[in-house]
Amino acid sequence: MELNKKTVRTLFLCAAGCIVLYWLLHETERVAAVAKGVGSILSPFITGAALAFVLNVPMRAIERGLKGIKKAGLRRVTAILLTVLAVIVVLFGVFWLLIPQIGETVESLAASLPGFFTRVQQWVLAFVENHPELDEWLSENTDFETIDWAGLIQNLLSLVSSSASAIMDKLVGTVLALSTGIFNAVLSLVFCIYCMSRKEILARQFRRMLYAFVPEHVSDEVVRILRMTNSTFSSFISGQCLEAVILGCLFAVVMSIFRMPYVPLVSVTIAVTALVPIVGAFIGCIVGAFFILVVSPMQAVWFVIMFLVLQQIENNLIYPRVVGTSIGLPGMWVLVAVAVGGDLMGVGGMLMMIPLASVCYALLREITTKRLEKRAIPPEKVRDHPPEINSKFKQKRAQSRIKRQQKRSEGNPPDSAESEK
Repeated sequence: MELNKKTVRTLFLCAAGCIVLYWLLHETERVAAVAKGVGSILSPFITGAALAFVLNVPMRAIERGLKGIKKAGLRRVTAILLTVLAVIVVLFGVFWLLIPQIGETVESLAASLPGFFTRVQQWVLAFVENHPELDEWLSENTDFETIDWAGLIQNLLSLVSSSASAIMDKLVGTVLALSTGIFNAVLSLVFCIYCMSRKEILARQFRRMLYAFVPEHVSDEVVRILRMTNSTFSSFISGQCLEAVILGCLFAVVMSIFRMPYVPLVSVTIAVTALVPIVGAFIGCIVGAFFILVVSPMQAVWFVIMFLVLQQIENNLIYPRVVGTSIGLPGMWVLVAVAVGGDLMGVGGMLMMIPLASVCYALLREITTKRLEKRAIPPEKVRDHPPEINSKFKQKRAQSRIKRQQKRSEGNPPDSAESEK
């Protein structure tokens, strides 16, 4: 091997990589601490970038509708303000619908709980009266008269006084965490607005750095994959929001026809939870059935039946046309993506994993098609019902079987009688 500058650089990078790998494997706690610290520092910027990516979908549509504004800067600022205002109006509308209904539900629950506890108490007393042996066991094994109630109260007061300092420490920690959360939220919002206002400049800077440090053919492929990812994510976000609105309106209309209670609360809850694919609507069904159960158990049963019917309509008619065609991912892999994303990153993982899996699915399909063409595999071998394939292993087995039969026939010649015949 020739010892030149390129070889020395390669050896140095390999040695540095081995050292870093050794440190990562033997200092896991320190690595986890460093990763956690870096993640906490970068989390506002990551959140802001993700929020800018999501808000870029409606902002792009709004900006296309503002073609009458000639100045590009003024058009961009107006589009950002209208996008933020639209998000604030939507959130305010959701909370305006949910909070009063939740308050009414809590009041009805508070009004019905005393009667529920009274019924439970009556049931317990009737059960004890019907089982005298239980009453005898309680009287023999418990002596309420000898219990030191004063000592118990004193111990309780001492426990409360000793834990007051711990409660204050937790209160101070909660206040600090709340302040940090507010600061990070403001920082994320500012960074989000900056990314939305300068998205073309940021994209151009990234492409310049990519083509400057990475080979051109690799850079071309990276740019193509990123554009595919952007298109897939944008289509998924817009389709998922449209599907949630359609489903919420559908529930509102059907519930109004059947005169069910809490129509705004339940329909908005289902629309919001339907943003989470597959499992979100079922969460909304459970919440809605619980709210209706307080008023009428029979209507809650009918609501569950209505939900199952509308869910079938949504899965077979609405979702494939609105969202399914935009991501190009079969339903089986959508379910796998939701399960894996939810297990790794919760609700955000569910939303991110479906378009990400769609991109991986499209790339894998392209790579598979190219490799099949490169290897000149006949198309009939990869169709739904391929013909019977005579492999070399199968041919060798057939030849060895024929040879064994020939040897067996040579070792056992026919007898004289059979030969004369």
